[in-house]
Amino acid sequence: MTIAGFSILVWMAFAFWIFAWWLNQRLVAIDTGHNMALTRAIGLAVPLIFGATLFVIWELLVRGLNVPTVLLPPPSMIWERAINSGPTLWADFQQTFKAVFAGYILGCGSGFLVALAVDRSPFLKNGLMPLGNFVAALPVVGVAPIMVMWFGFDWQSKAAVVVLMTFFPMLVNTVQGLAASDSMARDLMKTYASSWWQTLLKLRLPAAAPFIFNALKINSTLALIGAIVAEFFGTPIVGMGFRISTEVGRMNIDMVWAEIAVAALAGSAFYGTVVLIERAVTFWHPAVRRQ
Repeated sequence: MTIAGFSILVWMAFAFWIFAWWLNQRLVAIDTGHNMALTRAIGLAVPLIFGATLFVIWELLVRGLNVPTVLLPPPSMIWERAINSGPTLWADFQQTFKAVFAGYILGCGSGFLVALAVDRSPFLKNGLMPLGNFVAALPVVGVAPIMVMWFGFDWQSKAAVVVLMTFFPMLVNTVQGLAASDSMARDLMKTYASSWWQTLLKLRLPAAAPFIFNALKINSTLALIGAIVAEFFGTPIVGMGFRISTEVGRMNIDMVWAEIAVAALAGSAFYGTVVLIERAVTFWHPAVRRQ
């Protein structure tokens, strides 16, 4: 590309950025009053415009600078590869998400149950919590090969990695949440002769709900990351981690980015689902009411 052509693309990218910035500034300055539909529409439009701006600038600069596609392909090339490789991407997603879903349910569920036991036992609290901090610091690249040796090459070994990654965030957050209830409220429950279970269900679990959902949101991203990384160390010839590792070796970087895009969309959808459930369950919480 000539210097003149490159200059035109750079100016186009700069002009598009200025226009998108001006448009977003105008949108956020609109007084919506009590119109919730308009507020939600603006709240959706602003990040969409910002994201589209980044993709347009990415496309223009990569083509203007003649960046080799092996280093960074343009978004149009990634999109074309994703469209042409739809069945492969879907098969990879299904294989990986089996491990994500199973490990997420088992890890979060077991972490929650153990947190209830820890809350009742000072011995477990003093002995297990320091161990939990130690295990939570273990690198997934060191644990994944061991899980593959124990549970085989299929999705079960990746689910085991996800369980290990999601168990302790849920344990720690739930224990902290159970201790967050007001002491005067707990004393009031005692004056009513409430049992431990009654106090747990009617006072302490509702107070711990924001902590529990915080762990669920953290684990929604950790689970996907853990499953993909675990697939680097042994898997059937399908899976997002397997595809990324294989296509990097073949220098098919557009396919790698297509897999990354699918992972990002899946992780965002998973996280968003947890957020919607949180708002429905903890509608009474001040933080949710403000939103």
